[in-house]
Parts: sequence; structure tokens; C-alpha cells
Amino acid sequence: MSLISQFDPWRSNLCTCPTKLTFNPYTGCDHGCVYCYASSYISKFHDCRPKTNLLVRLRKEADGLNGELLSVSTSSDPYPTLEAELKLTRQCLKILSNSKCRLQIITKSPLVTRDIDLLKKIPSVVSLTITTDNDSLAKLLEPNAPASSARLKAVATLLENEVPVCVRIDPLIPYVNDEPETLVKTLASLGVKHITCSTFKVRPDSWRRFSRVFPSVAEKLRPLYFELGEWKMGCHYMPKTARLQMMRRVKVLAAKYGLRFGTCREGLEGLNTAVCDGSWMLNNAV
Repeated sequence: MSLISQFDPWRSNLCTCPTKLTFNPYTGCDHGCVYCYASSYISKFHDCRPKTNLLVRLRKEADGLNGELLSVSTSSDPYPTLEAELKLTRQCLKILSNSKCRLQIITKSPLVTRDIDLLKKIPSVVSLTITTDNDSLAKLLEPNAPASSARLKAVATLLENEVPVCVRIDPLIPYVNDEPETLVKTLASLGVKHITCSTFKVRPDSWRRFSRVFPSVAEKLRPLYFELGEWKMGCHYMPKTARLQMMRRVKVLAAKYGLRFGTCREGLEGLNTAVCDGSWMLNNAV
């Protein structure tokens, strides 16, 4: 099986991303996010481990790249706890810096700032997920991930070093983190130009985790997902009217503070004011 593969090979009409490739240095993730969808289809997901023969395989496959957009990573985080010691993602970036590609790094970790020197050598954009600017709330949503405040500092550091940043406020969950104005305002003050948002898509395992951590909220949301909601691509979605209302509110906030806006797998691409994943900023990469 190849390390580098086509992103969204099913060609879902919910995905509005540009054509791109994807690559995950690690299998699984140790952030423990209650809302995670990947844990439902990756075996032993919370046992994070490097891909087998990672660097040898990547050297071979990177030789075949010819200017494609490569997203790192889409079903794990390229900067799990292990990375601080193993530095495998850094070694992967060194390999990719000698190939012909453009990079999108998707992470929740400020460790990405360690690799600014390499990201400045490749057309790159970093997509940092920040679900809330409240560290206490983030600890409930993402118990083992770095604090939101540390991620905000990473945003500032990346931008100071002229590495473009897209922030994913993702997912938005009613009664939990669905009033993100202070976060959007902070991001704009740091110089962020694009935010991407989506709503919580429920799978059985994520619903169990969420219900344990937010039992009263889960009771409020249960009918919205399981009685009035929609079934799409193996997930329970809230009704389209509810999702549209939430995404419109964030779009208005983005416009208020001068940011571009994109939705992710909502079927609401008409709200997007730029390419949904923020990769449009690659044209401005150093």
C-alpha cells in the first residue's frame, strides 16, 4: 500500500477541497479528541505508531511527485507526542523539500513551529485546528492535545516567519463552542487570513465519548442528530437548516474581522469565500 494516496478517493459531493494527495507519517493519534471520526475506522487508533519503513518508502514515492498539493495529515496528526523524540515528520519534510510538491500541514500541535526552516523551503500552508480559545473547555474536548493558548502562540510564530496559516475552528458543537467571536477576533489580530469551520459529525464511538464528557449537552443534541438529522457518508449530521444557521453566523464573523471563510463537508459550498481548506494561500508562500 502506498504512503501517498489520493485525498477523498470516493469523490464525495460533500468535499469541496481542490484535487490533492494525502500522506500520514503516523497511524493513529494520541490527542484523544471526543469528537474524532477517524477512530471509527482505524484499528487501535489511540495507539499512535509510525508507519512501517516510513522514510525508505517516502523517499521512493516522493521521487514521483510533480507539483501536486500534498496534505499532511488527514487521518492522524503529524505531530503526536512521539514526534518530539522521534522527529520522523521532520525527516519526512526534509525528504519532501527535495521533491516537487506543495504542502498543507494539518495539526493541533505547536511543535510545527520547530520545522519552520523546512516549511520556508517548500510552498506550504499550515492548518492549525483550534476549536476554542478556552483552555479548560479545550481540555475536555481534546484531553491530550496541546493547549489552545499554545496553539495561538504557534499561529503568531508561523505568521511572524511568513508561513501562511489557516485555522480550523472545527468542529463547532451547539451549547459547547458555537460562539467563537473572541477566537475569530484574536485570529484576525494575529494576521490570520482564513478560517475553516464545520459542525460535529456523529459516529457511534464519538457519540459515546462525547456523551460521557458532556452528558447534559448530549441529551439536548440527541433529537437534533438522531430524530431530525441526516445520515451522510457514515455519519449523523444535524439538519441542514441548523448547520446552515451555524455556518452563516461564523461567515458573518469572518467578514466582520476581514477573514476568508470555508466550510468543510457540509454541502454548503455556497457560503465559501475562498477555497475551503485555505490552500489558496500557497500562492503567497515564501
